[in-house]
Amino acid sequence: MSEYQYYEFLAVDRPLDRATQHALRSISSRARISATGFVNHYEWGDLKGDPRKLVAQWFDLHLYFANWGSRRLMMRVPKRFLDPTALDPFLREVDWVDVEASGNDVIIDIHRDEEGADTEWDEGSGWLATLAPLRSDVLSGDLRLFYLLWLMAVQDDLVSPDEVEPLAGIGPLSGAHESFAAFFDLDPDLVQAAAERSIDRAALSDKDRLAVLAAIPEQEKTELLSRVFEGDAHVAAELRRKLRANYPVPVPERTAGALQMRAREIAQARAHAEAKRQEAERRRQAREAEKAQRARLEVLKQRGDKVWHEIEEEIERRNAPGYDRAASLLSDLQALAKEDGSLDDFGRRLASIRLRHERKAKFIERLSRL
Repeated sequence: MSEYQYYEFLAVDRPLDRATQHALRSISSRARISATGFVNHYEWGDLKGDPRKLVAQWFDLHLYFANWGSRRLMMRVPKRFLDPTALDPFLREVDWVDVEASGNDVIIDIHRDEEGADTEWDEGSGWLATLAPLRSDVLSGDLRLFYLLWLMAVQDDLVSPDEVEPLAGIGPLSGAHESFAAFFDLDPDLVQAAAERSIDRAALSDKDRLAVLAAIPEQEKTELLSRVFEGDAHVAAELRRKLRANYPVPVPERTAGALQMRAREIAQARAHAEAKRQEAERRRQAREAEKAQRARLEVLKQRGDKVWHEIEEEIERRNAPGYDRAASLLSDLQALAKEDGSLDDFGRRLASIRLRHERKAKFIERLSRL
């Protein structure tokens, strides 16, 4: 398959009514369309519609994947939850993200084209489900998604090494943040370096949270409860924003250069640990091989000259398994001869075998490894 494109749209706040589903069907006759989403893939051709217009009109989330390296994630959030100017410290050097107003909403459009990227086969499905919680984070005032976008610019060397990070850390990362980093191929060592400091380390205690909630005026509490009763999905996000406003905000202090240096240290530590693991595994395998050979040699001692007859029988099979078995037995006999001081006798017998079977090139090739 030379070309593959995957499109998925998700409606979170408002389900799609029958008329909307019918309108979407005119865009694609083979897409999977439901009250909450639109999914289709193309092995030729393309989507007959503008994804940004579809998001502006009907959807809250959109994911696009192409097997030549293009990735796109789009989300729509109500304006009252996001001030685009608050994103300036994160997106100054980022030209692959568009943030624009659309009626009462703001659309965040993240699109990366890494043509020719060497990626494993991926059909694209499953990604949006893991990334969807990022929208809830943004609604609640969690800006770590935009820190990851800034970190992508750091990875691309678009940020000055002296520039200070826009948040004082992003740990602990959620599964959605980790999926975002993986989907957009963000350096995991750089992400780990950024996540070593926790954005929640100065968060409110449970007691403090209850105090903040209790301080909400009664009329506002009643309005919030009424909205919950009416099915407003944004009440929880608004409450989290209120709590977040009471967090002591740590002051950012690490620079882009410091994060890159720490990422290199993490990579070196991982490489060192992997080398130690591989060495330990090599030694374990060597011990196992030595133990197995010891057992074989004990059997060979008991069998005596019968082994040489078996070698001849294996050679006469004139096939690869027979040659391999004969060469293996000869290798063990050589090890045994070293132990009991009979290498001269072994050498004479081996030379005789080589002479008798010199026309069997594949077998002689195996003997050259002894």
